[in-house]
Amino acid sequence: MPLPERPHRPLSGAERPAVFSSHPSPPPPAYVPPPHPPRHHLPAAPPRRALALGIGLLLLSLLFALLLRWDRTPFFQGVDDRWAAAVDHSSAGASGEPGGFLVVLDRLGGPLGMVLPLVLLGCLCVYGRWRSGLFVLLAAVVSNALVVLPVKQLADRPRPPHPWVLVNDGSYPSGQVFGAVTLVIVVAVVVFPPPARRWCWAFGGAYVLAMMGSRTWLHAQWLSDTVAGALLGAGTCLVLWRILAPLLETEAQRMASNSLWL
Repeated sequence: MPLPERPHRPLSGAERPAVFSSHPSPPPPAYVPPPHPPRHHLPAAPPRRALALGIGLLLLSLLFALLLRWDRTPFFQGVDDRWAAAVDHSSAGASGEPGGFLVVLDRLGGPLGMVLPLVLLGCLCVYGRWRSGLFVLLAAVVSNALVVLPVKQLADRPRPPHPWVLVNDGSYPSGQVFGAVTLVIVVAVVVFPPPARRWCWAFGGAYVLAMMGSRTWLHAQWLSDTVAGALLGAGTCLVLWRILAPLLETEAQRMASNSLWL
Protein backbone atom coordinates (compact mmCIF):
# COMPACT_ATOMS: atom_id res chain seq x y z
CA MET A 1 0.00 0.00 0.00
CA PRO A 2 1.60 3.32 -1.09
CA LEU A 3 2.32 5.89 1.56
CA PRO A 4 0.33 9.13 1.44
CA GLU A 5 2.23 12.13 0.05
CA ARG A 6 3.06 14.87 2.48
CA PRO A 7 1.83 18.32 1.52
CA HIS A 8 4.48 20.70 0.17
CA ARG A 9 5.48 23.35 2.73
CA PRO A 10 7.72 26.35 1.82
CA LEU A 11 10.97 26.48 3.68
CA SER A 12 11.39 29.08 6.34
CA GLY A 13 14.29 31.49 6.42
CA ALA A 14 16.21 29.38 8.93
CA GLU A 15 15.74 26.21 6.82
CA ARG A 16 16.88 27.70 3.51
CA PRO A 17 20.41 26.81 2.48
CA ALA A 18 22.91 29.60 2.54
CA VAL A 19 23.96 30.92 -0.83
CA PHE A 20 27.56 32.01 -1.08
CA SER A 21 28.82 34.31 -3.81
CA SER A 22 32.36 34.53 -5.07
CA HIS A 23 31.92 38.30 -5.57
CA PRO A 24 31.44 40.04 -2.23
CA SER A 25 29.27 43.15 -2.18
CA PRO A 26 31.27 46.40 -2.34
CA PRO A 27 31.58 48.44 0.84
CA PRO A 28 29.39 51.54 1.16
CA PRO A 29 30.98 54.63 -0.38
CA ALA A 30 32.93 56.85 1.94
CA TYR A 31 31.42 60.21 2.88
CA VAL A 32 32.68 63.01 0.69
CA PRO A 33 32.04 66.48 2.10
CA PRO A 34 30.56 69.00 -0.32
CA PRO A 35 33.07 71.30 -2.00
CA HIS A 36 33.60 74.56 -0.21
CA PRO A 37 33.37 77.85 -2.09
CA PRO A 38 36.65 79.59 -2.84
CA ARG A 39 38.09 81.28 0.19
CA HIS A 40 38.70 84.56 -1.64
CA HIS A 41 35.81 85.07 -4.04
CA LEU A 42 36.99 87.32 -6.86
CA PRO A 43 35.36 89.15 -8.49
CA ALA A 44 32.76 89.96 -5.85
CA ALA A 45 29.10 89.17 -6.44
CA PRO A 46 26.71 92.13 -6.62
CA PRO A 47 24.52 92.83 -3.59
CA ARG A 48 20.86 91.98 -3.52
CA ARG A 49 18.59 94.41 -5.37
CA ALA A 50 21.64 96.03 -6.93
CA LEU A 51 19.78 96.71 -10.17
CA ALA A 52 16.80 98.36 -8.48
CA LEU A 53 19.02 100.48 -6.24
CA GLY A 54 21.25 101.53 -9.13
CA ILE A 55 18.31 102.54 -11.31
CA GLY A 56 16.85 104.49 -8.39
CA LEU A 57 20.08 106.46 -7.91
CA LEU A 58 20.29 107.22 -11.63
CA LEU A 59 16.68 108.41 -11.77
CA LEU A 60 17.20 110.59 -8.70
CA SER A 61 20.21 112.27 -10.32
CA LEU A 62 18.25 112.82 -13.53
CA LEU A 63 15.33 114.27 -11.57
CA PHE A 64 17.56 116.90 -9.97
CA ALA A 65 19.10 117.64 -13.37
CA LEU A 66 15.65 118.35 -14.78
CA LEU A 67 14.88 120.52 -11.77
CA LEU A 68 18.01 122.57 -12.43
CA ARG A 69 17.04 122.86 -16.08
CA TRP A 70 13.65 124.35 -15.20
CA ASP A 71 14.66 126.42 -12.18
CA ARG A 72 18.06 128.11 -11.78
CA THR A 73 17.44 128.61 -8.06
CA PRO A 74 16.23 125.21 -6.81
CA PHE A 75 15.22 124.53 -3.22
CA PHE A 76 18.72 123.29 -2.32
CA GLN A 77 20.50 126.39 -3.62
CA GLY A 78 20.43 127.92 -0.14
CA VAL A 79 22.43 124.97 1.22
CA ASP A 80 24.91 125.33 -1.62
CA ASP A 81 25.31 129.06 -0.94
CA ARG A 82 25.90 128.55 2.79
CA TRP A 83 28.46 125.83 2.14
CA ALA A 84 30.24 127.99 -0.45
CA ALA A 85 30.39 130.84 2.07
CA ALA A 86 31.75 128.50 4.75
CA VAL A 87 34.65 127.37 2.56
CA ASP A 88 35.33 130.81 1.14
CA HIS A 89 38.39 131.25 3.41
CA SER A 90 40.59 128.30 2.49
CA SER A 91 44.17 127.27 3.07
CA ALA A 92 45.50 128.95 -0.04
CA GLY A 93 48.54 131.09 0.26
CA ALA A 94 48.84 134.82 -0.16
CA SER A 95 48.96 134.42 -3.92
CA GLY A 96 45.55 132.75 -3.90
CA GLU A 97 46.92 129.48 -5.28
CA PRO A 98 45.50 126.18 -3.96
CA GLY A 99 47.61 123.91 -1.80
CA GLY A 100 49.53 120.89 -3.02
CA PHE A 101 47.03 118.32 -1.78
CA LEU A 102 44.18 120.11 -3.55
CA VAL A 103 46.21 120.20 -6.75
CA VAL A 104 46.82 116.44 -6.53
CA LEU A 105 43.11 115.76 -6.10
CA ASP A 106 42.31 118.07 -8.99
CA ARG A 107 44.77 116.19 -11.22
CA LEU A 108 43.39 112.82 -10.12
CA GLY A 109 39.92 113.98 -11.02
CA GLY A 110 41.09 115.18 -14.43
CA PRO A 111 42.79 113.31 -17.28
CA LEU A 112 45.07 111.45 -14.87
CA GLY A 113 41.98 109.84 -13.39
CA MET A 114 41.42 108.05 -16.69
CA VAL A 115 44.93 106.58 -16.67
CA LEU A 116 44.43 104.58 -13.47
CA PRO A 117 41.43 102.54 -14.74
CA LEU A 118 43.22 101.91 -18.04
CA VAL A 119 46.30 100.60 -16.18
CA LEU A 120 44.05 98.34 -14.12
CA LEU A 121 42.32 97.17 -17.31
CA GLY A 122 45.65 96.25 -18.89
CA CYS A 123 46.80 94.30 -15.83
CA LEU A 124 43.55 92.33 -15.70
CA CYS A 125 43.75 91.41 -19.38
CA VAL A 126 47.36 90.26 -19.02
CA TYR A 127 46.24 87.73 -16.40
CA GLY A 128 43.30 86.56 -18.51
CA ARG A 129 40.63 88.37 -16.51
CA TRP A 130 38.99 90.03 -19.49
CA ARG A 131 35.54 89.85 -17.88
CA SER A 132 36.66 92.01 -14.97
CA GLY A 133 38.45 94.22 -17.48
CA LEU A 134 35.19 94.72 -19.34
CA PHE A 135 33.50 95.79 -16.11
CA VAL A 136 36.32 98.27 -15.39
CA LEU A 137 36.21 99.65 -18.93
CA LEU A 138 32.45 100.22 -18.94
CA ALA A 139 32.09 101.49 -15.36
CA ALA A 140 35.18 103.66 -14.98
CA VAL A 141 35.98 104.82 -18.53
CA VAL A 142 33.09 104.60 -20.99
CA SER A 143 30.41 105.70 -18.53
CA ASN A 144 32.25 108.96 -17.84
CA ALA A 145 31.50 110.03 -21.38
CA LEU A 146 28.13 108.32 -21.88
CA VAL A 147 26.60 109.26 -18.51
CA VAL A 148 28.25 112.38 -17.08
CA LEU A 149 28.40 114.51 -20.23
CA PRO A 150 24.71 114.09 -21.21
CA VAL A 151 23.58 114.89 -17.66
CA LYS A 152 25.81 117.98 -17.66
CA GLN A 153 24.17 119.16 -20.87
CA LEU A 154 20.72 118.41 -19.46
CA ALA A 155 21.25 120.38 -16.25
CA ASP A 156 23.36 123.18 -17.81
CA ARG A 157 24.20 124.59 -14.39
CA PRO A 158 26.70 127.47 -14.12
CA ARG A 159 29.82 127.05 -12.01
CA PRO A 160 30.32 128.92 -8.74
CA PRO A 161 31.87 132.36 -9.25
CA HIS A 162 35.66 132.66 -9.37
CA PRO A 163 36.82 129.04 -9.43
CA TRP A 164 40.46 128.54 -8.48
CA VAL A 165 41.21 125.90 -11.11
CA LEU A 166 40.59 125.54 -14.81
CA VAL A 167 37.07 124.20 -15.40
CA ASN A 168 34.77 123.67 -18.37
CA ASP A 169 31.10 124.43 -18.73
CA GLY A 170 28.54 122.52 -16.73
CA SER A 171 28.81 122.21 -12.97
CA TYR A 172 26.20 119.48 -12.35
CA PRO A 173 27.16 116.68 -11.75
CA SER A 174 30.78 116.52 -10.64
CA GLY A 175 32.72 114.40 -13.09
CA GLN A 176 35.68 114.24 -10.69
CA VAL A 177 33.55 112.75 -7.91
CA PHE A 178 31.89 110.42 -10.41
CA GLY A 179 35.30 109.13 -11.46
CA ALA A 180 36.44 108.72 -7.85
CA VAL A 181 33.35 106.67 -6.94
CA THR A 182 33.55 104.41 -9.98
CA LEU A 183 37.28 103.82 -9.46
CA VAL A 184 36.76 102.84 -5.82
CA ILE A 185 33.92 100.44 -6.65
CA VAL A 186 35.64 98.64 -9.53
CA VAL A 187 38.86 98.24 -7.54
CA ALA A 188 36.96 96.83 -4.57
CA VAL A 189 35.02 94.41 -6.79
CA VAL A 190 37.80 92.97 -8.95
CA VAL A 191 41.01 93.40 -6.92
CA PHE A 192 40.49 92.92 -3.19
CA PRO A 193 39.33 89.69 -1.51
CA PRO A 194 36.62 89.82 1.17
CA PRO A 195 38.93 90.33 4.20
CA ALA A 196 40.63 93.33 2.59
CA ARG A 197 37.54 94.66 0.83
CA ARG A 198 36.24 96.27 4.02
CA TRP A 199 39.40 98.35 4.24
CA CYS A 200 39.06 99.26 0.58
CA TRP A 201 35.55 100.58 1.22
CA ALA A 202 36.82 102.60 4.18
CA PHE A 203 39.79 104.16 2.37
CA GLY A 204 37.73 104.58 -0.78
CA GLY A 205 35.01 106.41 1.11
CA ALA A 206 37.61 108.74 2.62
CA TYR A 207 39.03 109.39 -0.86
CA VAL A 208 35.58 110.21 -2.26
CA LEU A 209 34.82 112.59 0.63
CA ALA A 210 38.18 114.28 0.11
CA MET A 211 37.41 114.70 -3.59
CA MET A 212 33.99 116.16 -2.78
CA GLY A 213 35.50 118.59 -0.31
CA SER A 214 38.26 119.65 -2.68
CA ARG A 215 35.81 120.50 -5.47
CA THR A 216 33.85 122.84 -3.23
CA TRP A 217 37.02 124.16 -1.53
CA LEU A 218 38.37 125.16 -4.93
CA HIS A 219 35.02 126.85 -5.81
CA ALA A 220 34.86 124.58 -8.83
CA GLN A 221 31.46 123.07 -8.03
CA TRP A 222 28.52 123.39 -5.71
CA LEU A 223 28.03 120.95 -2.86
CA SER A 224 24.97 119.41 -4.53
CA ASP A 225 27.04 118.82 -7.68
CA THR A 226 29.44 116.62 -5.74
CA VAL A 227 26.61 114.69 -4.09
CA ALA A 228 25.01 114.12 -7.48
CA GLY A 229 28.34 112.89 -8.89
CA ALA A 230 28.60 110.33 -6.09
CA LEU A 231 25.02 109.13 -6.58
CA LEU A 232 25.42 108.92 -10.33
CA GLY A 233 28.69 107.00 -10.07
CA ALA A 234 27.32 104.53 -7.54
CA GLY A 235 24.15 103.98 -9.57
CA THR A 236 26.08 103.39 -12.79
CA CYS A 237 28.38 100.85 -11.14
CA LEU A 238 25.51 98.99 -9.49
CA VAL A 239 23.62 98.64 -12.77
CA LEU A 240 26.67 97.44 -14.70
CA TRP A 241 27.71 95.17 -11.83
CA ARG A 242 24.36 93.43 -11.92
CA ILE A 243 24.22 93.20 -15.72
CA LEU A 244 27.71 91.67 -15.91
CA ALA A 245 27.16 89.41 -12.88
CA PRO A 246 27.00 86.16 -14.97
CA LEU A 247 30.34 86.94 -16.61
CA LEU A 248 31.94 87.87 -13.30
CA GLU A 249 30.59 84.68 -11.67
CA THR A 250 32.10 82.60 -14.48
CA GLU A 251 35.43 84.29 -13.94
CA ALA A 252 35.25 83.65 -10.19
CA GLN A 253 34.65 79.94 -10.81
CA ARG A 254 37.53 79.74 -13.26
CA MET A 255 39.82 81.56 -10.87
CA ALA A 256 38.98 78.96 -8.21
CA SER A 257 39.87 76.15 -10.63
CA ASN A 258 42.93 77.89 -12.11
CA SER A 259 41.47 77.76 -15.62
CA LEU A 260 41.16 81.41 -16.55
CA TRP A 261 42.58 80.95 -20.04
CA LEU A 262 40.13 78.18 -21.01
